[in-house]
Parts: sequence; structure tokens; C-alpha cells
Amino acid sequence: MSSYAESGSPFLWAEYTIANAPVIPHPFPHIYVRGVFPQGFYDELQRHLPPPQAMQSLEEARGTGGYPERSVLELPLEGSPRLAEPLRSFWTGVAQGFLGGDGRFGRAVLAKFEPAIAPRLQNSRDYEIVDELVLIRDERRYQLGPHTDKPTKLVSLLFYLPGNDRFARHGTSIYVPRDPAFTCPGGPHHPFEQFERMATMPFLPNTLFGFPKTANSFHGVEPVREEGVERWLLLYDLYARDAQPREKAPPQAATAAPQVRFTF
Repeated sequence: MSSYAESGSPFLWAEYTIANAPVIPHPFPHIYVRGVFPQGFYDELQRHLPPPQAMQSLEEARGTGGYPERSVLELPLEGSPRLAEPLRSFWTGVAQGFLGGDGRFGRAVLAKFEPAIAPRLQNSRDYEIVDELVLIRDERRYQLGPHTDKPTKLVSLLFYLPGNDRFARHGTSIYVPRDPAFTCPGGPHHPFEQFERMATMPFLPNTLFGFPKTANSFHGVEPVREEGVERWLLLYDLYARDAQPREKAPPQAATAAPQVRFTF
């Protein structure tokens, strides 16, 4: 395992860069961070990208079809026996850096986007906050219609992992509905023609695009038609699991805080 992951320094650095990144407020809160990892650790990530045959299709990994151009490596690696050493040890260490320990990284991400997250949870009772890490590889013909993510998601962090700036224009895009009143609680992917593309977060080495899930956090990927495109990303997500609507409470209990349990 690389000394970078053993020391924890790349994850502390990522926490630092994310915590200090300016939040762009419109059309929904988001950040775009350059140099999110120390350069030495980013070089290690590049050297340890797995071969395509070690990845799983979405259908194989999660029973989800419809995106044959996307393959994944779910971290930790209990469900991915095809990854051999030394790659297995390296990515196990990466997973421990993000998901292990006392949950410092996840708590820092929650704090970063707390103004957008808190209103979503204030009318809920007992729930758990869980985190998830997935390595992703997208190929030519991949596309993702504008969507706001599933209702249980709280935050998405997309760590871009290209080797150079060749595919800069193939980053994730931000959209605004042509109907200004349209919002979406989450789930479906919508037709591109119903939206205006406002910006694309350049798919550049060692950068990050992050945002909280909201009813208008429309994002997606424009159709990739260029030959030879390969998009590697490390996706870190936070979810609220088992959130229950708070029953109508008497006035004296109206401001009671929900019971929160962390799994990290």
C-alpha cells in the first residue's frame, strides 16, 4: 500500500481543499476544485487504475441496466474479486481513507453543504447517514440526461481522474429547466431538450465537482461521441437512509431535532 494512504495525508488534503472551496450558489450550490489531491498521490491513482476487465457493469454490480458504457469498481472490494495485487491493496487503502476511521471526511462534507442539507432533514425523524465510494469508467457513447439524483442522496463528490486534459469538454454539466417552475424530487432522467445547459465542469486532471442534492440540482453528461473517450471518476456519495416523515407533534415538541446516526 502506498505511503500516501497510510499517512492519511491525501484525504486530509482533500478535506482541506473542499472545506475552503468557494460555493457557487446558482442554479444550485456547487463547488469546482483544482488540485484536490496532492500531486504525488494523484500520480499514484493514475498508476493504479485497474484494467477494464477488473470492472463490473452496472447490471452485474447493482442489477441496474441501461448504461452499458459505464463500468464500476465498488469500494471496499468485498464484491470485486477480480482485482489482483498490488491494485487490491492500493484501492483498499483508498477506501479506508475515505470511508474508514472516525468518519472525519464524511462529516466535513456534510458541514460544507449543511445550509442546503439541513432543510431537507428538519421534518424527518430517526435516520442514518451513510457514505459510499465507487470507481467509475465511462466509454464512448455514454450520456446521462439531466436529473437531480435519488431522493435519499445528500451529497455527490465527483473526483475527476483523467491522465491529461484531452477530454476536458466531457465533464459533468449543470442544467436549468426551460420551465422555470419545474423541479424534481429525484429519480428520473429527463430529455436534454427540456433544459438549457448552463456550464460544464471541465474534465481535467486532479479536479472535483461537488454539490448537495436538491430539487433543482439538475446535472448530467452530454452525449460522448468522440472516439477513444475514457472517463475515470471516483464518486463519493452521502445518503440519508431510513428517513421517516416526522409525525405531527404538539407545539412544545415542534422544534425537536431528528435522531441522527452515522455509520461512518
